[in-house]
Amino acid sequence: MRKKRIVVKIGSSSLTNDRGEIDQDRFADHVHALAALKGANHEVILVSSGAVAAGFRSLGYPARPVTVKGRQAAAAVGQSLLVQSYTEKLSEFNIVPAQILLTRGDFSDRSRYRNAFATIGELLDRGLLPIINENDTVAVDELTFGDNDMLSALVSGFIHADMLIILTDINGLYDSNPRTNPDAKKFDYLEDITKDLLKSADETGSKVGTGGMKSKLLAAKTAVSLGVPVFIGKGTGKDKLLEIIRGNGDGTYIANGTLDPINTNRQWIAFHSETSGKVYVDQGAEEAILYRGKSLLPAGVFKVKGNFQKGDVVEVYGVNGLLGRGEVTYSSQELRDLIDKRNDDEKRYMLIPTLEVIHRNRWVKV
Repeated sequence: MRKKRIVVKIGSSSLTNDRGEIDQDRFADHVHALAALKGANHEVILVSSGAVAAGFRSLGYPARPVTVKGRQAAAAVGQSLLVQSYTEKLSEFNIVPAQILLTRGDFSDRSRYRNAFATIGELLDRGLLPIINENDTVAVDELTFGDNDMLSALVSGFIHADMLIILTDINGLYDSNPRTNPDAKKFDYLEDITKDLLKSADETGSKVGTGGMKSKLLAAKTAVSLGVPVFIGKGTGKDKLLEIIRGNGDGTYIANGTLDPINTNRQWIAFHSETSGKVYVDQGAEEAILYRGKSLLPAGVFKVKGNFQKGDVVEVYGVNGLLGRGEVTYSSQELRDLIDKRNDDEKRYMLIPTLEVIHRNRWVKV
């Protein structure tokens, strides 16, 4: 089997016991499987929950705290316990872990986004095992990923992974809740996460985690849209991850072979950038950028809203509404001047620049 880049997401419920403490047997099982995957010469990135779950008991909480300050305090205690446990267990296999704590701000800021990409790449080149978690100690609600399921999906696209493995306590996806419906039908393979499947998903998580099955479905949908196949399921033993990438996992595989990976710049535009304005295009330009893979040229723009500069990201609207977003090579004032020049009878035949407003490589459709 060729060398693959695999993101493994392990949730709190898979790492801890009912009291919220790290379950050493479960933990050791995961570490052995990670070591076997690396031992087979694959690159491994671990997105690990468990910091809040591991820390809240030390603060005297009877259950996982629900307040921001409570979660942040628990994470401050639990993160060091979690990483210490990984370091000790992985050292038995001569594997060095490297902790990376991320927030939404690390993704929305383009320079930090690029730096994170470069750092993870360097760690993988050096043979280390990056362990990624959301920086719960400093994150606030409006700047979070929601849960580590979505973080793992964004990371898998970000580093162009060959597969995202989301380990949970249920062996895959069903058409209804298998815990309450004995006739629930399991899906072995899916090409996409449908609206009906999302609607039927259980939105509640475990006592020690934030993510339920719906969060895993949303994460899978995001990863697949980025060209990354996903597995959601469970397993035991040191070979469980190897069996999953061989196609023999106890769970559900989700993949759409028609979708190609999206380059890092376009991922940033699609998922992390903030828009600074709006550009309205005519039907000819709409068809060119949507169906013919062309760049957006000045001649197709007839209205501009907002104030933006070269390099900003804007939303693009067509005849029937929002088409997508892209990074502009003109400021809003330059585009307005071009539109005015085109509409002025005396200036109509003056040379209009042909430099694209949005290059096709800096464009993503919704």
